Amino acid sequence: MSFIEKYDLWSLEQQQAAREVQNRIRAGDLSVVRFSFPDQHGVLRGKTLVAGGVEGAFKNGLTIASSLLMKDTAHRTVISVFTPQNVPGLKEMRGSADMVMVPDPTTFRVLPWAPHSGWVLCDLYFRDGRPVPIATRHLCHNAMKSLADQGYDFMSGLEVEFHLTRMVDPRLALSDAGQPGEPSSVELTHRGYNYLTELNYDTLDPILEVLRENVQGLGLDLASLEVEFGPSQVEMVFNVGRGSQPADDMVLFRAAAKQVCQRHGYHASFMCRPRLPSVMSSGWHLHQSLCDRQTHRNVFEPSGPADAMSDIGLHWMGGLLKNAAAAAVFSTPTINGYKRYRPFSLAPDRAAWGIDNRGVMVRALCAPGDRASRVENRVGEPAANPYLYLASQVVAGMDGLARKIDPGPPTETPYDNQSPLLPQTLAEAVDALQTNETFRAAFGGLFIDYITQIKRSEIRRYELEVSEWEQREYFDLF
Repeated sequence: MSFIEKYDLWSLEQQQAAREVQNRIRAGDLSVVRFSFPDQHGVLRGKTLVAGGVEGAFKNGLTIASSLLMKDTAHRTVISVFTPQNVPGLKEMRGSADMVMVPDPTTFRVLPWAPHSGWVLCDLYFRDGRPVPIATRHLCHNAMKSLADQGYDFMSGLEVEFHLTRMVDPRLALSDAGQPGEPSSVELTHRGYNYLTELNYDTLDPILEVLRENVQGLGLDLASLEVEFGPSQVEMVFNVGRGSQPADDMVLFRAAAKQVCQRHGYHASFMCRPRLPSVMSSGWHLHQSLCDRQTHRNVFEPSGPADAMSDIGLHWMGGLLKNAAAAAVFSTPTINGYKRYRPFSLAPDRAAWGIDNRGVMVRALCAPGDRASRVENRVGEPAANPYLYLASQVVAGMDGLARKIDPGPPTETPYDNQSPLLPQTLAEAVDALQTNETFRAAFGGLFIDYITQIKRSEIRRYELEVSEWEQREYFDLF
């Protein structure tokens, strides 16, 4: 009996999808298939098999080193797998023992930019068939199931800003290696500050058209492409999806954009605030609502013109605001992302909400009879792990429903009100998460201790680095 059969890891839908993929491979359409899992940072890692090896992977999965889950954003293994006390309750990972990547055949795609290649997302399991409890795709699925048990589906739409520059030097000299290595040298594709101008869009049209073809070729539900405010900044918006599907879409979109741009001499960066002249920060605005699983009704829709939204919507939003500080680790997981939270910047700096106001953290966009009634959380950065970002919204929102949290009145002065400030640094957010009982109960203490340990390691490395600002400020003065 195969590993997948023994532990009953596939639904009937997945079994059918696996048969269809194997028939396609037997027909000679593909020479290789990439098997990938999203790591703790939302970065895809995995293995590529020749076509003949896919059948075995669809029976027994693929083994992969568990130390991949112990790495920070520099790919440094910061939680030792060789010292038992440093492995946070995960004896199965000692010695960098194998985990099993189990393919999810329903995610299978052919890469439009490499049509000889298939691509499938995987979930992580231990050798005894148990889900790896710190694997973020599992955490997202668990959050969606908890919400479904209460009678709702999470609906979300992605609005993603990023910087699209032209590659000058990929920095591949021997001296450029490191953890991390030297960043690529780039030049602008447009000079910025001509927000939504057609001339700037036409300048970018050749590479944007390549991106559009490949993103849609992956089956992602792209709605629009836009020129953003800052130099070389663009935005792509996707139509609403259900459950954890938008998280899969986001992780595939980011990987696709970076790979396609690289092949065409461009560079796509989802870093929030790159160190470029006159730069504008990039955000990931997450539009969200709830759908009743029986009636298929949008339960955020207000009943009358005097209401901002339904009571369910208000309580959900109350949960988002109440848990905003701790959730920032998931919506804004990098040190760099907190440089975006500044007043009068079209990014939030405090946990406030408003009606169609782009300065608040949560923007309410609801009206009677509007099936698209929703809230837009503007707090996130595009580098966020999509599975943790979506799951954190569900966990915080469900907390609001359970406790009927009142979000208070909307504000028209987003940068001048008494709402709690968002964390000013990643360290502040990590401290808030460490003591947050809502996320500890939903994700488990094991995961919270694990992710905060990884983030504290990144923070320590950052604090030990001597910056250019420090050199300018102190070198001649003292």
